[in-house]
Amino acid sequence: MRIMETIKKSIRSWLEIQPADPYTIKIIDSIDFETNAIRNKIWYRGDSNELEQLYSQLLEHADRYKFWASKSTPGQEIRKVHTGLPGLIVKVLTDVVLNDLNDFDFESDKDKNLWAEMDKEELFLEQLNTALREMLYIGDGAWKIVIDTDFSPYPMCEWVSGLYVDYKYQYGRVKEVVFKSTYKENHKNYTLHEIYGYGYISHKLYLNDKEVPLNSIEATKNMIDLTFDKTILLAVPAKIYSSKKYPNRGGSIFDDGKLDNFDAFDEAWSQWMDALRAGRAKTYIPESLLPRDPSSGALIKPNAFDNRYIATEANMSEKSDNRISTEQPSIPHDSYLASYVTALDLCLQGIISPSTLGIDVKKLDNAEAQREKEKATLYTRGSIVKALQKVLPRVIQAHFDAYNILNKAVLEEVKVDVNFGEYANPSFESQVETVSKAKTGGIMSIEASVDELYGDSKDDEWKKEEVARLKSEQGIVEMEEPELNMKGVLIDDSVNNEPPISNESPTVQADTENGSGAST
Repeated sequence: MRIMETIKKSIRSWLEIQPADPYTIKIIDSIDFETNAIRNKIWYRGDSNELEQLYSQLLEHADRYKFWASKSTPGQEIRKVHTGLPGLIVKVLTDVVLNDLNDFDFESDKDKNLWAEMDKEELFLEQLNTALREMLYIGDGAWKIVIDTDFSPYPMCEWVSGLYVDYKYQYGRVKEVVFKSTYKENHKNYTLHEIYGYGYISHKLYLNDKEVPLNSIEATKNMIDLTFDKTILLAVPAKIYSSKKYPNRGGSIFDDGKLDNFDAFDEAWSQWMDALRAGRAKTYIPESLLPRDPSSGALIKPNAFDNRYIATEANMSEKSDNRISTEQPSIPHDSYLASYVTALDLCLQGIISPSTLGIDVKKLDNAEAQREKEKATLYTRGSIVKALQKVLPRVIQAHFDAYNILNKAVLEEVKVDVNFGEYANPSFESQVETVSKAKTGGIMSIEASVDELYGDSKDDEWKKEEVARLKSEQGIVEMEEPELNMKGVLIDDSVNNEPPISNESPTVQADTENGSGAST
């Protein structure tokens, strides 16, 4: 036993475990939020010249090896083609959401009429279209409420892209919203900061990061600071997603590596198109048979685009046979198509369904399968709708707050609902079939079937008339419940609660009231 204890002690003393030294991993951000927003904007615009210029300047780390940053060998240039897919995704998602936007549902008619006056020109919906697009590809932005009685007696709103907005947070909540705008005067670039906080709007003018008086330039000399109720913020930040990289900023749908996928997609398409051009039929013509300019007699040389013929050495022997031969290179269309579809799938994953963009990647022959295919779009649309239903009432409330401040009225809460119609419903024929089966099976009433079939496309009054018409055609008569005829019956609550029997003789009734029974 002593030997075993000795061995154990020696093992304990020998097995000395020390914690590992922590490693320090240093990662340097190549671009900030503003530069990232500019990059996303260029991808959205979809100009191939701008893309090539962009990546010629972003030559850091992996960007230098991307398709749009690559340079062709002189004499072997490849045509770079942009598909326009990022801009198309943003446009279609915006249309999918806003086309189903119903009118704002105000609880008060007074508020409804006032909003109609403030938005008489319906500029807010136009701004909303721009705002939603920029929220999708830039990440965020903000509405600012502007009060300018020289321009309008009502408050106005202006959407500002996240590219020109900064936020200051405290305890996880927005404390200030800073709107940036640039002015050029006397060959100098000035930057104006409009600071919207709780209870105030202030202005600061900067020249080369140094604050200067507002009267330094003509555009800002008449600007004045405002103070009002400290519970009111006349700026409303808006975003759909939160950025994983930049704290307190919105996330773009181009994040999560989508720009790399767009770059690869453009490369797959460009190579395919380059192969088609290179795969033109080539005609080999002896030099003696080459086409010549009829006016000068000079040889007509083909260019890189219409490279239709190639000169060969003429055979001048007695039995020469100068023939023109044509070769048609084979193009592996299936391989290019597979690469194209794979790259396209990576671009659309988690954002939008191919069928929403009108892309027929795989034939689907029934409505149910089509609805399954639309789920990616449905989920993205749901996130957008949820965000808009949260932020739009706040924007409307800010309008009313500014109006009450301008007119020195009491601040009141405005109750308004932002409703959107349904999306990705099956065809009308499929709905009729489903509703008919449910009604025949006795699990759906006429009222429920009409509401399910027409949804938001018809108002409540029309649905009510339709239900009445269907019941009339089907011979369904609504009857009121029969009521007990109590006419001529006297009830004495002091005696008992049971009414007397009206067909009894007066004697029997009197005996009953006196508490005696009747004999038979």
